[in-house]
Amino acid sequence: MQLSGTALAIAWSPRASGAQAVAISAQRVFDGAKLTGAATVVVERGRITSVGALPAGFRGVRYDLGDATLMPGLMDVHAHVAWYFNAQGRLHTERDGETPAQEAIAAAGNAYATLVAGVTTVQSPGSPGDKDLRDAINRGAVPGPRLLTSLGSLSEASGSPDELRQKVRDFKARGADLIKLFASKSIREGGAQTMTDAQLQAACGEAHALGLRVLVHAHAAGAVKAAVDAGCDQVEHGVFATDEVLRLMAQKGTYFSPQCGLVFRNYLDNRARYQGIGNYNDAGFRSMEESLPLATAAVRRAVNTPGLKVVFGTDAVAGAHGRNVEDLICRIEEAGEPSLQALAGATSLAARSMGLADSLGTVAPGMVADLVAFAGDVTRDATALRRPRFVMKGGHVYRNDP
Repeated sequence: MQLSGTALAIAWSPRASGAQAVAISAQRVFDGAKLTGAATVVVERGRITSVGALPAGFRGVRYDLGDATLMPGLMDVHAHVAWYFNAQGRLHTERDGETPAQEAIAAAGNAYATLVAGVTTVQSPGSPGDKDLRDAINRGAVPGPRLLTSLGSLSEASGSPDELRQKVRDFKARGADLIKLFASKSIREGGAQTMTDAQLQAACGEAHALGLRVLVHAHAAGAVKAAVDAGCDQVEHGVFATDEVLRLMAQKGTYFSPQCGLVFRNYLDNRARYQGIGNYNDAGFRSMEESLPLATAAVRRAVNTPGLKVVFGTDAVAGAHGRNVEDLICRIEEAGEPSLQALAGATSLAARSMGLADSLGTVAPGMVADLVAFAGDVTRDATALRRPRFVMKGGHVYRNDP
């Protein structure tokens, strides 16, 4: 049976694929590491069973995508799906009068927009409301990407080393998948280190003892170095990281999630929606304008640091959901990252950073069937990432465009 057309409204239902085998063919396949020619990926009961030629005598559903690149679902290691613009068109805050129902609807909408754009896994560091959204997605109640969340964050104001250890345990008890630390100020405030070395060591050490990974917001080189020295798993942003600190990260095996441009451009494009809320002021917006070339340069230096594990994290906030690939395009076209390296950072390497590489991030037999396809050859034209044609998560089809 040959299927075509768009089924966005119903394809997320478990009835859309069931136990029937599915074969997806495309002119090229990126498997998470390398690009190959035309191939067919067969999926049964939510997992990939073969990659290559269509098995003889295949009986099941077929999707022939033609001139497209089939690849693992993209994985954004840093996105804030709970952030949205309220009914007044302004950034939602706790005091704007929005109801919990409105918050839930907005988050679900952000999740859906992200999924159908080709991002099948998101790590959110993090909001308390993420827990209900994560669990609803896992139950199949709403369509969305796989969601890992820290449920909140800790900072220098969270207390002494012992108090931080207890708060890490509290997050674990509430169901957090990871821990998020703010070790520096916002880039809108200069990005200087805020958490002490002792605080970072306590939080990261306790998290590891509980089996949790730690992501650290850090802009200044000193803050990045302190996070690496404390043994934390991943550094976010790092706009002011020096070459010496980048080499230290590579040596220690620390994952790095820098942003190339989407988050800054999104803030600037939506300035009126953010202006006057918290540190979204004139000085803050000037800082973001000045940071755009610095961010691109930081990504360029990072991807050219031998051995540094650079993963795809957008820091997508209100206004950016569903446009996550813009940061990947920026990394390739503006920061000069080789396309295969950038795609690996958004698939197989991202999966390793989140502890999911045994089931996600690679197109291979036995892996969970999170598969996406983009029109054309994304390795030759990064803008093809703006043209998703097919989205499958866990063997269920959420998008199939002609």
